[in-house]
Amino acid sequence: MWTVIYIAPTAKIAESIKQKLQDEGFLVQLRPINLSKQQFEVLVPEAEVEEVQDVLNELFNKG
Repeated sequence: MWTVIYIAPTAKIAESIKQKLQDEGFLVQLRPINLSKQQFEVLVPEAEVEEVQDVLNELFNKG
């Protein structure tokens, strides 16, 4: 089962997060949630959620 781990405000941000997570070896899907606002859910397999959250925390804390 896929689990939402982040809601990105733009397609560009969603794609950037997807690429960084894929570079770390994770499976990632993007799903639009509101076409008028162009928000996207970033999804990963449920079994990888904790590990992905650790990687996301590192990515966001760098910026």
